[in-house]
Amino acid sequence: MKKSGSRLSDKGQIGWIAVLVFCTICTLIPLLFALSLSFRTQSSIFDPALFNPDMTIGNYIKAISDNPTIMNNFIASLTIALVSTVFTVLFSSMAVFGFSRKGVKGKILMYNMIMCALMVPISALVIPLTQMNSKMGLLDNYFGLILPYIALNIPYAVTILQGFMSGIPIDLEEAATIDGCSTPGLYTKIVMPLLKPGIVVVAIWTFLTCWNEFFLALCTMSKDVTRTLPLIAQQYKGVYFSAPGILFAILILITIPMIVFYIIVQKQFVKGMTSGAVKG
Repeated sequence: MKKSGSRLSDKGQIGWIAVLVFCTICTLIPLLFALSLSFRTQSSIFDPALFNPDMTIGNYIKAISDNPTIMNNFIASLTIALVSTVFTVLFSSMAVFGFSRKGVKGKILMYNMIMCALMVPISALVIPLTQMNSKMGLLDNYFGLILPYIALNIPYAVTILQGFMSGIPIDLEEAATIDGCSTPGLYTKIVMPLLKPGIVVVAIWTFLTCWNEFFLALCTMSKDVTRTLPLIAQQYKGVYFSAPGILFAILILITIPMIVFYIIVQKQFVKGMTSGAVKG
C-alpha cells in the first residue's frame, strides 16, 4: 500500500510539474517573440516564425542614437518610481496603524472612501489630473506624476497592509506602552518591523506600477528631458511612421531593468505574499 501511495504521489507531482512547465512556456513565448522582433530587419519583421535568421543589432543602435536623452528618461523614471514608492509605503502604513489601533473619529468613513478609489480606473482620472497639474504648474514636473501615483497606489497598499496589521498582536503594543513607549515609538519600533513582509510586497508592486505607467505620463510629460521611459516607444508607432524593430528594441530596453529588479527581490516578494496569505 505504501508503494502504491508513493507511486500515485510521484505521478501527481509529475503532473503538476508538466502543468507548470506548460504555463511557463505559454508565458514566455510572447516575450521571446518580442525579443526576436527587436533583432529583425524591416524586411523580416512580419515573419510569423518565432525565430528568423535575418537578425541585426541595428535596431538597438538606432534606438539609442535617436534618443540622446535616454539616460535622462531613465533617471526620470527611476526618481518618480522611487519617491512614489517611499511615500506610498510611509503614508499607507501610517493610515493602517491609525485605522487599526487609534480611535480616530470618522475612520470607518475615511477607510471606505479610500477603498472606493480602488474601483476607479486611472484612465478615468487622466483628464482631471492633467487639468489639476496644469493649474498648479506641475506639467513637465516630476511632482506632476509623483503626487498622483502616491494617491492612486495608497488604496491598494492599505488593502494589503490591513491584513498584515490584523496579524500583529495588540498585546505587544500594550506592553510597550506600559514601558513608556510613545505613539511614534510604537509605529517605528513595533509596527513597522512587524509589517516588513507586507511593506516589501507593497513597495515592489508600487515601484513596478509607477515604472510602467503610460497614460498619465503621456499627458503630463511633453519635454524630451522629463519624459519617462515608456513614452519613448510612442514615437516609433503612428499613422505616418512605423518602425516595429526599433519599437520592440525600446520595449526590451525598458523591460530589462524591471527583470533585473524582480530577480533581485523575488524571494522577498514571494515571502511577503505567502506571509500575507497565512495571516490574512
